[in-house]
Amino acid sequence: MTNKSRRSKMHWYRMDLHLHTPASNDYQETGTSYLDILRHAEMRGLDIIAFTDHNTIGGYRSMMEEIEKLAYLEELGRIQPREKRDLDEYRRLLDKILVLPGFEFTATFGFHILGIFSPDVSVRQLEHILLSLNIPPNTLDEGSSIVGASSDVLTAYRVINEAGGIAIAAHANSSHGVAMRGFDFGGQTKIAYTQDPHLHALEVTDLERQNRRSTQRFFDGSKPEYPRRMRCIQGSDAHRLLADPRNQKYLGVGDRVTEVLLPECSFDALLEVMQSNDFARTRPYRSSHDPYDHVQTAREEGANIVQSFHESLTRRGGRLYAVIADVCALANTNGGTVYIGVSAKPKDAPVGVLNVKESIDTLHTEIEQKITPPIEIDIDILETHGKSVIRIQVPRGDDPPYAIDDNKIYVRDEAETNLAVRDEIVQLVTQNLPTPSLAQPSAAVPLTEKQIAPPAPSAPGGKGTVDPPRTGVEIIGTEQHKGRKHHVMRDLRNGSVVKNVTRSSARRLWHYAITEKESNPVQDNKVEWHGDVGLWKRYKRGGTVRYDLVQREDDDLRVYYGVTYDGMHGPWQAFAAEEDNND
Repeated sequence: MTNKSRRSKMHWYRMDLHLHTPASNDYQETGTSYLDILRHAEMRGLDIIAFTDHNTIGGYRSMMEEIEKLAYLEELGRIQPREKRDLDEYRRLLDKILVLPGFEFTATFGFHILGIFSPDVSVRQLEHILLSLNIPPNTLDEGSSIVGASSDVLTAYRVINEAGGIAIAAHANSSHGVAMRGFDFGGQTKIAYTQDPHLHALEVTDLERQNRRSTQRFFDGSKPEYPRRMRCIQGSDAHRLLADPRNQKYLGVGDRVTEVLLPECSFDALLEVMQSNDFARTRPYRSSHDPYDHVQTAREEGANIVQSFHESLTRRGGRLYAVIADVCALANTNGGTVYIGVSAKPKDAPVGVLNVKESIDTLHTEIEQKITPPIEIDIDILETHGKSVIRIQVPRGDDPPYAIDDNKIYVRDEAETNLAVRDEIVQLVTQNLPTPSLAQPSAAVPLTEKQIAPPAPSAPGGKGTVDPPRTGVEIIGTEQHKGRKHHVMRDLRNGSVVKNVTRSSARRLWHYAITEKESNPVQDNKVEWHGDVGLWKRYKRGGTVRYDLVQREDDDLRVYYGVTYDGMHGPWQAFAAEEDNND
């Protein structure tokens, strides 16, 4: 079965995986029944919901006990008419809506984690999971978000995942969220909490926002320190049936919904999506006739280190080869996605692909024949503005370097694909060599209050250490050989060092940096200084704002060329242009 026919047999289901019930002690309405919640879910058109009370299975357990009691009375022939109506209504709704058991676990330092499980998992098993996460036995029925010294975030991810559940970081970008957005502290902790392999998704509150400051854009795999692309979904976190008209913060059932593309409405099908890298199978639900367009959203983000765009696939003009080169480069770098049938410019009308099946067959054949070692890619079709677009999903390869025709090795350099130079090839070869002498760090080392507290701000112009930006390049050395200057370049994204780069041999960003260094050296008195960091130049290339930044270090000036907003952190963000900093 082709990817297109397989996708055509699937259906978009609406889900809200973050619903509280009266079993949570902060539930905001009195007199709400479990039937009320199910009826309201039906009214909002939901297909899948999860009961996720605070550190308890109490709500799901109470509903199931109520149903079992009614069924037992029916079996005995002692059921009353009102009870029979309730039982029939439960059966009708549970036949229509998949209700999943779960909980919202409060981890160390108050971070909230959703654990979602199959209906086949018993309440006793779920309570055992909570006990293993150090929820005190005497609080299992309280539904409180405050439980004392529970397990840490990484342990929670692992335990939920190993128990067959779906681990989701609740409201990751807001209060009690692991992304710790808006804070300059967290460092390696924030990276671990949002990139852990046992974590399936981030629940966010800004999924509909399209600018570069949105959580989904932040975790799209293009950030140097966050290379794993994370699935972002949304849920209502409802503590009531209807939204509070006095406070828009308090949503009701189905007020924030995610759609998921499934072959059937089942937990196993949902788990398969959460474990996959097909990010087009979840999207924010829109009640209007303007459905979420995954391709257009990608175009709004633009070409970057993890995605590229090609309008056609013709052999003439080398367009087919350019696509294959991108596949090779992505496999050698961070992995990513190639779109065929659209340009990277979001305002250009999509061209589309006419002979879809023939084009997909050609891609499979060419990639299999030209790229070695073999790389497993997925090719399918997406629709945008009425046009068919081919999507190639490329994983980060586990056996680099990957080469075309055995000898052409490509790498992805921000939004460009380039032939790797000698030093980059050496790094690709050595990056996966075993290092048995290095001790592996523990995945779940608990932090102290001091480690997680924000550092005291340094005085303006102080000598506090500031790390370099995380994108762009730095020229760290220059030598003269036979009248030609040979430069040593450092890639700020990954720290790799490339030697013997000349102006004539340099790729685009390197060439720019060398030209600037040789023809337009930095003048200290013309730098826009903020303490020991400064802005030398702001310019636009390929639709992206870039920055040449400077840093005082002892008596020297370090210059960072071609930095993008994604690489600016801490004090560097003071130089961001309005178009980059716009929310």
